Amino acid sequence: MSEGIAQTLEGLPGLDIRCSRTRLVVDRRADAAHEWHYLDTGDELARLGVEVAGTILAVHGNPTWSYLWRGLVSASLRAAEEGQPAWRVIAVDQLDMGFSARTDAPRPLAQRVRDLGDFTDSLDLEGPVVTLGHDWGGVVSLGWAVDHPQRLAGVIALNTAVHHPAGQPIPAPLRVAGTRGVLAASTVATPAFLDTTLALAHPALEPDVKDAYRAPYRTAARRQGIGAFVADIPVDATHESFDELQRIAAGVADLDVPALLLWGPADPIFSDRYLDDLVDRMPHADVHRFEGAGHLIAEDRPYADAILTWLGDNAACLTGDDGEAPEPADDDRPAGFTPLWAALDGRRDDDDVAIIDMATRGGERRVSWRQLDDRVRCLAAGFTRIGVQKGQRVSVLVPPGPTLTAVVYACLRIGAVVVVADAGLGVRGLSRAVRGAWPDVVIGELPGLAAARALGWPGIHISVARLPKASAKALGVSYDLASIAALGAGAPLPAEPAPDDRAAILFTSGSTGPAKGVAYTHRQLSALRDVLAAHFGVTGETGLVTGFAPFALLGPALGTRSATPDMDVSAPRTLTAKAVAAAVRASDARIVFLSPAAILNVVATADALSDDDRRALAEVRTFLSTGAPVGESLLAAAAKLMPNAEPHTPYGMTECLLVTDVTLDGIRAVSDAADRGVCVGSPIGVNQVLISALDADGRATGALSAEPGVLGEVVVSAPHLKTSYDRLWLTDRQAVLETPAVGRWHRTGDVGHLDADGRLWIEGRLPHVLATADGPVAPVGPEQQLECSDEVRRAAIVGIGPHRLRQAVAVVETVPAVARPGLASPELTADLRQRTDLPLVAVLAVPQLPTDIRHNSKIDRTRLSQWAERTLAGGRMGRP
Repeated sequence: MSEGIAQTLEGLPGLDIRCSRTRLVVDRRADAAHEWHYLDTGDELARLGVEVAGTILAVHGNPTWSYLWRGLVSASLRAAEEGQPAWRVIAVDQLDMGFSARTDAPRPLAQRVRDLGDFTDSLDLEGPVVTLGHDWGGVVSLGWAVDHPQRLAGVIALNTAVHHPAGQPIPAPLRVAGTRGVLAASTVATPAFLDTTLALAHPALEPDVKDAYRAPYRTAARRQGIGAFVADIPVDATHESFDELQRIAAGVADLDVPALLLWGPADPIFSDRYLDDLVDRMPHADVHRFEGAGHLIAEDRPYADAILTWLGDNAACLTGDDGEAPEPADDDRPAGFTPLWAALDGRRDDDDVAIIDMATRGGERRVSWRQLDDRVRCLAAGFTRIGVQKGQRVSVLVPPGPTLTAVVYACLRIGAVVVVADAGLGVRGLSRAVRGAWPDVVIGELPGLAAARALGWPGIHISVARLPKASAKALGVSYDLASIAALGAGAPLPAEPAPDDRAAILFTSGSTGPAKGVAYTHRQLSALRDVLAAHFGVTGETGLVTGFAPFALLGPALGTRSATPDMDVSAPRTLTAKAVAAAVRASDARIVFLSPAAILNVVATADALSDDDRRALAEVRTFLSTGAPVGESLLAAAAKLMPNAEPHTPYGMTECLLVTDVTLDGIRAVSDAADRGVCVGSPIGVNQVLISALDADGRATGALSAEPGVLGEVVVSAPHLKTSYDRLWLTDRQAVLETPAVGRWHRTGDVGHLDADGRLWIEGRLPHVLATADGPVAPVGPEQQLECSDEVRRAAIVGIGPHRLRQAVAVVETVPAVARPGLASPELTADLRQRTDLPLVAVLAVPQLPTDIRHNSKIDRTRLSQWAERTLAGGRMGRP
C-alpha cells in the first residue's frame, strides 16, 4: 500500500487500517495491470489462529467505496476473537472508485463483472464465497455469483436491482443525474451527487464519517468513475449494458444457494419494487426490511450483526456440511384438515342467511349461503381469468361485510395470498403496510383507490363498484368486481391450494411499533377456526355478531350466520349499545365479539336501549372481549347488558389470535389472589404457555418454564401460531424459539407469570419493564394498586433515569380530570405512595393518558416515559 493512501486512511472513523491492502491485478483483455485497494481480514484471522469458514466478497456501489463495509470488517474480527465462526471479509474498491486505480477507460457493467473476476483470480480465492453488494455493487456482485457457481455458497444484497420493468421511468434522482448537461456537473465537476447520496442516511451521518466517504473523491479527476457509473445505468434496451443486466437477472433466478436481502424501504432510488423483483427471482431468500432505513442501510441499521447472525444460522449449508437433505413434505390434504371455504361448499344450495351487514349505506343487507357461494366461485374464477395466480398477493382495502367476505374467500380458494391491513393504522401506517407487502393486486373502494393512486401503491387496481371510464383511468383502475364476477360465471376453478401454502398476511395493530405483516398458511387459519368452534361451541345455528374485525370473516368458515353491526370497524368507539342490540335481533345471534374500545362506548350508551333492545341482548349466551385484556369492572358492566351471557376475555395477538381464555367468574374467583397483573386465564385446547424469566437488565433470558410466580416474557405455542413475519427475517428470528426438544414457540413481548393453577397473568410489555437497582419491575401490578384510589381513573407506571437505576414515576388520570398536566396534589401523591410498595419519585396528573392508534386501550408507556423524563428535568409541561 502506498504511503499516500496509508496516510489518508489513517484516522478515518471506524476503519481498521490493519486490513487495508493494495494489489496489482492484470486485466488480460486490455493488456494492462491496475492497482486495486481493498480491505481484507485474512491476515488478522491468521494471526488469531482461527479456522476460516469462508469468504464474504463485498462490493460497494456508487459513489461509496470499501469504507461502506467497515462495520462488517470490525464485527467479523470481533466475532472471531470471541470464538464464533470466522468469516474472512474482502471488501474491494472497484476500479475508478475509492482508492483503486483510475484507468481512463470505459468500464461498462460487463467489464466491471470481469474486473471483479480478475481480482478474485489474482487472489486464488476458493470457495465457499458469499457475495455481498449494495447499490450497483449489488449487480456486480451478483454477476460474479452467476459466473462462479463452483465457488459460490450464498448471496447477500442490500438495496440493489437487477431488473427494471419496461415502461417505467428509472428513479427520479438517477434520471435527473443522468440528464445531458447535468451528468458531468453533478457527478464529476462538483461533489453534488456524492453529497446528495450521503444526505440519504437516517439518521444523518456524523461530519467525520461524511469526510471519510469524500476522501477518495476530492478532485474532479478522482470523481470520473462516479459519473461513468451513472452513465452506465441501462435506461432502455439500446444501452450497451442492457444485455449484461438481462443476463445477470436471468442468472440470479437460477441461483439455488442461500440468500439474504436486507432492505431500507425509505430508499428513493431502490424502492420495494426492486426488492419484490429479487424475491420473485429468489423466493427462498430470507428478507428483512428495516422500517425507516433508506438507501445507506449499512449506515442506518446494524446490518453487520444481521449478516453474521444469518451466516451462523446457515453455516452448515454455506460450508457444505448440511448432511442429508430432508424428505420433501407431503402436500396432500391430511386427514382432519378442512379448508376455510369447505362450509361454503357444504351450504351452496342453502337459501338461509349467511351474512347480515348493518353498516351498509342505505340500510341492512342480507346475503344467503347460496348467494355467497356463487359470488365466491365467480370471483375466484374471474380472478384466475384476469391472471391472478396462486401465491400472488392481493391487498384488500374493503370494510368488513359481504363484499370483503366474498373477495377474501375467493382469493383463498385459488391460492392467492390475502393482505389485510386495518384502516385504523391511518394513511401513513396503511401505506407503509401495503407498500411493504408489495401486492400484485389492490382491491378497494374509492377512498382506498384514491390513496393507492396518490401514494403509488403497487399492483393491478380493482374497484369494488363500477366506475365511470374517466374516473377509472384517473385512478389507474383496470377492473371492477362485477366485471370480474361476470368473467368467472360458469368458468372452472383451479386446483385447491395445499394446506401449507401461504394463505394470508395480517398486519398487527402498530401499537407496539410499526405494523408487521404476519403470515399464515391455510392449515393455520383452519386451526384457528377449529379452536374457536370447539372452545365456544359454535354450530350452524349459533349466529355471531362481530364488532371486532379479525373475527368478522370467520362466520362463513364456521358455517354460521354472522352480522356486522352499524359502526365504523376501523374506529371501535363508534359502536353503540343500540347497534349491538339491532345486530343481535337481526341475526338471532348467541355469540357477540367486541373489542375493549367498543365495549367502552357500548356501556356508555346503554341508557339509549329500549325494552325491545334489552330483550334481544338477553338472548346472547356468550360474550367475548378480544384485542386487549379487560378488567373486571368493564366486563361486569357489559355483562349487565347481556345478563344471560357468559362473558369471556380471551388473550391473544395477531401472531396467535386465541391463546388463553378467562370468564368474568374466573376473574372474580382470583380477585383476592396475591398475584399482580391481569388474569387472562388458562390455555385453550392444546395451546401451551411458558415463561422465559427476566434477568437484571429486564431481558428475557431464562429457559422456558411453567414454574409459578416467575416474572418473565410470555412464550406461546399453538396449532394456529403464525408461520412468520413477512419480509422481517431478523424480527422473526428474534421472536421464534424452535428446537427439536421444545418445538416451535413465539415470544410475545408481553411480560407476566403463571400461577399455581397454570393461569396466565399479564403484567405489561417487555420494553416497559423498569430495570431498577432492586431488579426488574413490570408496570401493571403497581398500576392496579394505584387504580384502587377513588381519585384515579387510570394509572401508568413509567421509568426515568439510567438503565438498572430506573426510578418509578406514576402518571395518572384523575377523577375529576385535571385541566392541564402537572404534578399531582401533595395529598394524592401521599395517598398513592402508600398504596404501592414501589417507591415513586413523582406523581404526575394528566387530562388523558395517550393510547395506541387502534385499540384505544393500550397505554403508550414509551411515549409517557419520554414525556415524564423531559418534564421532571425541567422541560415545558405540555401534554404527553
